[in-house]
Amino acid sequence: MDMKAMFQLSYGLFVVTAKEGEKDNGCITNTAGQVTTTPNRITLAVNKNNYTHDMILRTGFFNVSILSEKAVFDTFRHFGFQSGRDVDKFADYGSAKRSANGLYYITEGTNAYLSAKVVGTMDLGTHTLFLADVTDGEVLDSAASATYAYYHSNIKPAPAKEEKKGWRCKICGYIYEGDVLPEDFICPVCKHGAADFEKI
Repeated sequence: MDMKAMFQLSYGLFVVTAKEGEKDNGCITNTAGQVTTTPNRITLAVNKNNYTHDMILRTGFFNVSILSEKAVFDTFRHFGFQSGRDVDKFADYGSAKRSANGLYYITEGTNAYLSAKVVGTMDLGTHTLFLADVTDGEVLDSAASATYAYYHSNIKPAPAKEEKKGWRCKICGYIYEGDVLPEDFICPVCKHGAADFEKI
């Protein structure tokens, strides 16, 4: 199977938040979606390794903040690249408010939030699928929702291009990676010898 076909599915991006006792937490997901309007229900799949997963499983409540095209990479870094088991993600985070259910929702780089109450679960192996009734929600901004494709094209920083080091064949451009080019080296592409290579 060509796994690239899976990348053609359209996904939104979300900060999912939960609260257990005095502890608040949140994580990035791309797996929330409406499944019915009557009753108004959504599904949310959360990786079992996420601390937010365990909080939702135990409490039965969560909020979904819908990230917009105004979202910045720091939001993804803050909620996606560290665990709530190790840090308090809301300790110094100023772009959040509490909804009627007492959970945080994100106010910057989002266009809406939904509050939800879990009515069912399904074990998916690495993830749990939560089926939930939407209990509240509010539109926060008119900006378009960020898709997974938009994130990769416009929000996520491009990786720094690492220049290859080694020796380049002056004939065909083949690059030999290594500090020392063997004297008897033959280019595998054009079959020219080491004398036709230059250090890069």
